[in-house]
Amino acid sequence: MEELSADEIRRRRLARLAGGPSSQPTTPLTSPQRETPPGPPVVAPAPGPSHSLGLNVHSMTPATSPIGASGVAHRSQSSEGVSSLSSSPSNSLETQSQSLSRSQSMDIDSVSCEKSMSQVDVDSGIENMEVDENDRREKRSLTDKEPLSGSEVSEEQALQLVCKIFRVSWKDRDRDVIFLNSLSAQFKQNPKEVFSDFKDLIGQILMEVLMMSTQSRDENPFASLTATSQPIAAAARSPDRSLILNMGSNPGSSPMFCNVGSFGSSSLSSMGGSGSSSVSDSCSDHFTIENCKETEMLNYLIECFDRVGIEERKAPKMCSQPTVSQLLSNIRSQCISHAALVLQGSLTQPRSLQQQSLLVPYMLCRNLPFGFIQELVRTTYQDEEVFKQIFIPILQGLAVASKECSLDSDNFKYPLMALCELCEIKFGKTHPMCSLVVSLPLWLPKSLSTGAGRELQRLSYLGAFFSLSVFAEDDNKVVEKYFSGPAITLENTRVVSQSLQHYLELARQELFKILHSILLNGETREAALNYMAAIVNANMKKAQMQTDDRLVSTDGFMLNFLWVLQQLSTKIKLETVDPMYIFHPRCRIDLPTDETRVKATMEDVTAWIAELYRDPSPFSEPKFPTECFFLTLHAHHLSILPSCRRYIRRLRAIRELNRTVEDLKNNESQWKDSPLATRHREMLKRCKTQLKKLVRCKACADAGLLDENFLRRCLNFYGMVIQLMLRILDPAYPNIKLPLTPEVPKVFAALPEFYVEDVAEFLFFIVQYAPQVLYEPCTQDIVMFLVVMLCNQNYIRNPYLVAKLVEVMFMTNPAVQPRTQKFFEMIENHPLSTKLLVPSLMKFYTDVEHTGATSEFYDKFTIRYHISTIFKSLWQNIAHHGTFMEEFNSGKQFVRYINMLINDTTFLLDESLESLKRIHEVQEEMKNKEQWDLLPRDQQQARQSQLAQDERVSRSYLALATETVDMFHILTKQVQKPFLRPELGPRLAAMLNFNLQQLCGPKCRDLKVENPEKYGFEPKKLLDQLTDIYLQLDCARFAKAIADDQRSYSKELFEEVISKMRKAGIKSTIAIEKFKLLAEKVEEIVAKNARAEIDYSDAPDEFRGKLGFLKTDSYRRRGICFVTWILSVYTLIETMYGL
Repeated sequence: MEELSADEIRRRRLARLAGGPSSQPTTPLTSPQRETPPGPPVVAPAPGPSHSLGLNVHSMTPATSPIGASGVAHRSQSSEGVSSLSSSPSNSLETQSQSLSRSQSMDIDSVSCEKSMSQVDVDSGIENMEVDENDRREKRSLTDKEPLSGSEVSEEQALQLVCKIFRVSWKDRDRDVIFLNSLSAQFKQNPKEVFSDFKDLIGQILMEVLMMSTQSRDENPFASLTATSQPIAAAARSPDRSLILNMGSNPGSSPMFCNVGSFGSSSLSSMGGSGSSSVSDSCSDHFTIENCKETEMLNYLIECFDRVGIEERKAPKMCSQPTVSQLLSNIRSQCISHAALVLQGSLTQPRSLQQQSLLVPYMLCRNLPFGFIQELVRTTYQDEEVFKQIFIPILQGLAVASKECSLDSDNFKYPLMALCELCEIKFGKTHPMCSLVVSLPLWLPKSLSTGAGRELQRLSYLGAFFSLSVFAEDDNKVVEKYFSGPAITLENTRVVSQSLQHYLELARQELFKILHSILLNGETREAALNYMAAIVNANMKKAQMQTDDRLVSTDGFMLNFLWVLQQLSTKIKLETVDPMYIFHPRCRIDLPTDETRVKATMEDVTAWIAELYRDPSPFSEPKFPTECFFLTLHAHHLSILPSCRRYIRRLRAIRELNRTVEDLKNNESQWKDSPLATRHREMLKRCKTQLKKLVRCKACADAGLLDENFLRRCLNFYGMVIQLMLRILDPAYPNIKLPLTPEVPKVFAALPEFYVEDVAEFLFFIVQYAPQVLYEPCTQDIVMFLVVMLCNQNYIRNPYLVAKLVEVMFMTNPAVQPRTQKFFEMIENHPLSTKLLVPSLMKFYTDVEHTGATSEFYDKFTIRYHISTIFKSLWQNIAHHGTFMEEFNSGKQFVRYINMLINDTTFLLDESLESLKRIHEVQEEMKNKEQWDLLPRDQQQARQSQLAQDERVSRSYLALATETVDMFHILTKQVQKPFLRPELGPRLAAMLNFNLQQLCGPKCRDLKVENPEKYGFEPKKLLDQLTDIYLQLDCARFAKAIADDQRSYSKELFEEVISKMRKAGIKSTIAIEKFKLLAEKVEEIVAKNARAEIDYSDAPDEFRGKLGFLKTDSYRRRGICFVTWILSVYTLIETMYGL
């Protein structure tokens, strides 16, 4: 053998490493840029020697790619150069009779390579040299190094490259290449006139190959090719995706009659390594694709396009040569052009717009070569008809796939990511796909019924993508998969919630990118804003207390929409937001005509707006920041707040069902032998089933609503809203001074009331269910807003709105919610609150007596309970102590407050103690089982119903009464003089005497009930507090006030009180002795009053009949009580109305 040079030995070794033994079977091989699928190892064929044309084809960087140079805006690439549409590795796919690949990278094996290379007279006969494994690794590493390429590529080498990429031959037939009969005949006849340039040759090759496919009815000319990159299949890293062929009854039938592919919603099983049976054994949820001639041709074209990238990645320097770069660019463009013809059905039968595009499964599998879709868009978007013919079916296919998706698996993200990447394709300042999306008839369909919100979700193009939801009422697949176990533990729920929240975050990020791309495109921004406004306007009914859910969009849809708007609003600066936008003639938001305003009446608003419209100068052209800000604000009103209300209603329903189940179980002994036993058992079973269902629904809602990141975004946006309103209230913000000007700014007065109410309601929700969210940078503005509004209640017309702000402050009280102590301290220590907060709350305490509502009598007790709790905390703060003392000594405001406090204590204690007496009576009856059984069934049920009602009343009223008594106890301990005023002392003494009589009088035994702690009844504590108030106010003036109360006071009553305190050990001996001394003082005053009574015996005869009734003891007492009552009423009226 002739002595080989060192270069020749190196060249042959490299070729052998690239080629491998020729005897290996030709089974599908994973593409170089993709990973091997899981499963049994697959024997790989040897790719052809890459040196055979002198083109050691390595990798090509994106900068050297003809597509990258063409101005296509690509997303970030992986190291393999695969686009995000095709970044996932793929597995092989085998059907019963053929292997139809997605992108058959046709690196041929050594045998077929030798034959194909011999056709262009290139020597590839290289001996296989036996080397050890270390030598193999050494030589394998050498292949990674690009050889020097100083010489130009010859025409024969270029032909070799073309044949390699297209896997064709016009010389010898082989099973691993497609033999081109027509070109073969032309080359034999006149080789120099076959093609004018390589572009012409590429076109001839592709057209002949594709026509071979269309003309062969039953045979697939591509079936004999060895796949060098995997077809569409499950990715090794994501084993839940798969592609199957939707086999028709006749494989050779027209593609017009092929079944249309569908996209399943559940997890897809891996097909890797399962052999030919993997298709039939896979689960029913899958990507499917038509098995037709167009699919065969499209597979071939995509594979050829992919092989161009493979060659570029192997030899970037070689491919950067102008001739090679132009050749590869021509191959790419020709593949794209012919793919466009195939997608239109130009080579077979025309495809209608209603047929799903053949590209959709490829995009869902994310297995297209880098730049394929971008190049397809660039090639076709300037021809409107062709562009629509190709991409409208793609858009429709993605929407259909998204409709079938659910968050029970991660398949939901593939339609979203595909659409997102389509919308982000940009040429210059144009986003062609965005323009196409908004031109669709269903971009913004007209409303056909009263259910405009639900219609928009179901019919609009983006509605399918925005509908992903974790709520059970929106998608029961989530609850069935994640929360259908026998028991839902707290830890399991937390882990599942985090996973679902992560899924939602991914989906919402893609939705944001889609809508953001449409807004960035100048041609489509108006359409995007119209769509956003249509969602808001169509769902106005969601803000109602009673909403028909069938007429509005689902909570999941609205929350996804809100998340996207929040992201769009994050960079908005308030200086660019026009607060007059909501009154602008061109405002996109349709406010209901009867929308309640913060301060102004509807007549005021109408007159003011008419005045503004006469002089349009205050209005400027609406800008995007302003429109986006107000759309986001109204989206909060229609999404997060209704979801919070539904969540609270569900919790209330769970509590009620739990109580019902417990009651039925506890009373089973009473009904198990009755005729109604069967009905009760059915009811118990029904309640348990419903309870289980509600608990699962709550678990889903926890994942969808109690997402800390999402709630923080809501809180931060409300912080921006608060800043805007504070700027309206006082342009000097943040240097606001209180009190504000008496005249309310008209802009603020005319704002919708829910702008303020939503802030309070959202704060109320997160304080209860996610207090950790409260501490954000915007918290300082929220605190300032609460203080400003509470100290300027005249700026708000609705007293119940002020009451909501009070309730927020109440809920943040450490005594109620310990986790919000820092927030409450920020309120009470705020510089604006130290002087005005206490007087303002005290004024509201009295003003709430009359709210104008039919339920005002009962509403006031809850509101005053909240204020009393706040006062107890503020009293402990030194900064507010002086304000309290000033108010105590100021006069009428404090007198009104104490009068209301006395009235409330009297009513609440009286009602709660009376209800306890009724409870005692029914419980005594039920203890006597014989007499109880003698009562008719309807009477028993009536008594039990009354018992349940009394129990609810006593619990509620006792809680309120205890708080008012606590307030008295605290105030009288710190300051006594204000309570001894002539207008307050007698009323306070009468109230205390009356309640002592209730607790310790002759009928006190009627207050004895079973489980008094169940109702919050603590008689010892109550008696201790009442007697403490006596002792704290102990003085001659107060003793006289006690003695003057002849309705409830008696010597025997005080003796009984002393006896009970001693017996129960309620007070110390010293305190009891002090109380005894007070009783003695009172009795002395009573005796003195009796001696000082006027002797009517000397009265003239004409007055005897009129005054004689006063001589008897009973009439005397009634007369004095009546006069005292009249004086008290007059005093109350005087203090309330400032007479």
